[in-house]
Amino acid sequence: MKTKTFDRQFDASEKIIDQLDLTKARRVGTNPKRVNVDFPGWMVESLDREARRMGVTRQSLIKLWLADKLGQKVAGAGNRRS
Repeated sequence: MKTKTFDRQFDASEKIIDQLDLTKARRVGTNPKRVNVDFPGWMVESLDREARRMGVTRQSLIKLWLADKLGQKVAGAGNRRS
């Protein structure tokens, strides 16, 4: 299929999924990047308690909390621009 045809179908909200090779699809910006952070002992213990309570790993808990906080920052920045 030519690009112009694909673009026309996409712009017309026609079904294009059959034209895509989804085995090679990936989300942009999701490649893991290792970061080392030193926390005081009391903080690690608190993180571990909360992680156990929630039934997730410490790393997952930290990721969840950071994603939540960063999402709030982005949402807040959007509100200030209005």
